Amino acid sequence: MVNTTAIAVLLVTFFVMVFLRVPIAYSVALSSVFCLLYQGLPLNTVAQQMVKGISSFSLMAVPFFITMGVFMGTGGISEKLLDLADAVVGWMTGGLAMVNIVASYFFGGISGSAAADTASLGSLEIPMMVSRGYDVDFSTAVTIASSVEGMLVPPSHNMVIYATTAGGISIGSLFLAGYLPGAVLAGSLMVGSYIISKKRHYPKGDPFSFKRLLTSLVTSVWALLSILIVVVGVVAGVFTATESAAIAVIYSILVSIYVYKGVTWKDAWKCLDSCVDTLSIVLILISTSSIFGYCLTRLHVPDLAANLITGVSNNPIIIALLINVILLVLGCIMDMAPIILISTPILLPIVTSIGIDPVQYGIILVLNCGIGLLTPPVGAVLFIGSAIAHRPMEKVVVAMLPFYIMMLIALMLVTFVPNISLCIPKLFGYVQQGTGVLSMIGKL
Repeated sequence: MVNTTAIAVLLVTFFVMVFLRVPIAYSVALSSVFCLLYQGLPLNTVAQQMVKGISSFSLMAVPFFITMGVFMGTGGISEKLLDLADAVVGWMTGGLAMVNIVASYFFGGISGSAAADTASLGSLEIPMMVSRGYDVDFSTAVTIASSVEGMLVPPSHNMVIYATTAGGISIGSLFLAGYLPGAVLAGSLMVGSYIISKKRHYPKGDPFSFKRLLTSLVTSVWALLSILIVVVGVVAGVFTATESAAIAVIYSILVSIYVYKGVTWKDAWKCLDSCVDTLSIVLILISTSSIFGYCLTRLHVPDLAANLITGVSNNPIIIALLINVILLVLGCIMDMAPIILISTPILLPIVTSIGIDPVQYGIILVLNCGIGLLTPPVGAVLFIGSAIAHRPMEKVVVAMLPFYIMMLIALMLVTFVPNISLCIPKLFGYVQQGTGVLSMIGKL
């Protein structure tokens, strides 16, 4: 009875504060404090768990990845990547929509953030599409939907957070696992965009030119090299994730200032100020979520959740669908980092028991959270896109409906075809072929 009441105190106070729009970090911390007080535990546990939550060498990579993304995002790289994407797919029907999607895939490898993608590329893409005859709500929907690719394509600081929370998972394997799911998501969005563009008679771009493609590739190569520094360095074992991220920051500063000349040394201090703002939010969330996780573990909530979910059905496909539904619902009311930090200790043991590899689950988790960033009432990227386009959120949500469907199709593919996530890590020896029903489906 005591445990049940303590769990109720923890979860009810948390969700009440979330629905009252209390900042998520305070909701997590205060609900944990109430739970500890109810159990008669000393409050110095709060400080101990907060320090423990951020005392991780792997987490040192997070501020570097954030800094790298800010400098690359403000250093003139957006225009270069847009030109490259236009040279690759701009000739298709609905060419600018396709450019938008492909540019997000490229930019995701630079920023690793859906919000940064929308803020940086969206301010260029949405006005450009509208000026070429595209509907403003469609343009906004394409921009925010494609921004989710940035969380799958490495380097992604959310992958680092997941790896740290899950424990024992290689960051390099997660980086490699994100490429194909990001491409699957991009492909599904391109199919949806093509159908809509055909129906609405949106224009094509200029005919394909190999010469222009080569020129754009040469111009963008300095930006794309930053991805190689991080991914190749980690996979080859030359650097740890933290070391490669630090080197990439120095590289991004030099490229932004001396090559693309998008920022000056004076502007660099403003960029660092923005990095500190973002990092403070992330670290506060990580530290307070550590207290929440401690309470969940102490109260055996992961075991109770596992029994509850497996009690619904023994069918691994049903369980996988149920977990996706849970993550999608959480995405509607919570930000990404808290979902990763709070849900991973609860759901990871369940998904591994039905044959889902922890690396694959990391991709499933991040994609679910990415969709959540586009859904009301807490969809941060949805708000950013609406603000940039000066459109009511309700109008953008309506325009997003076809893209929600395409993203859910991509999510189902990533969930039930393990090799989409695991084939590249397997090539480098990071993971072995899993067992269980879902892994058998992946062999079909």
